[in-house]
Amino acid sequence: MSGQARLILICGLPGSGKTTLAKGLESTLGAVRLNADEWMEAIGINLWDERARARIEALQWRVAKQLLQLGNVVVIEWGTWARSERDELRIAARALGAAVELHYLAADVNVLAERLNHRRQEDPPITRDQLSQWLLLFESPTPEELALYDEPPAGNRAAPAPI
Repeated sequence: MSGQARLILICGLPGSGKTTLAKGLESTLGAVRLNADEWMEAIGINLWDERARARIEALQWRVAKQLLQLGNVVVIEWGTWARSERDELRIAARALGAAVELHYLAADVNVLAERLNHRRQEDPPITRDQLSQWLLLFESPTPEELALYDEPPAGNRAAPAPI
């Protein structure tokens, strides 16, 4: 534990390197990492079940808030595609006295498709067309939004996934 509660949001599309970065931060910082895909797989829920995903993310957020109240570092790697979702998490964590970081990972659609094809996690697999559609829906953080977040403390940085 670092002494101050800290929420770290990992933002990006599937295949952008969120889990690689989150695992590095988890190890480096002694953080608790919350990943809805892993929980869904562990209890046998299809990754495409959006209602179940929403319930798991809500449960993970309740756990995250308890951990933050206890002064822990929590890494959430849901992708947080929408600015409104990121804002809601940031504001709630700050209300608990936590610092909040945002790590945004971006990659070209070809790189995303190649990584997803290699990992073969989803059933059915994510297609290049889906990725292209999602890129249009994804709200990339602007410089103004990024300025709302705390900088990682010196020495508490994990290397981003190679793109």
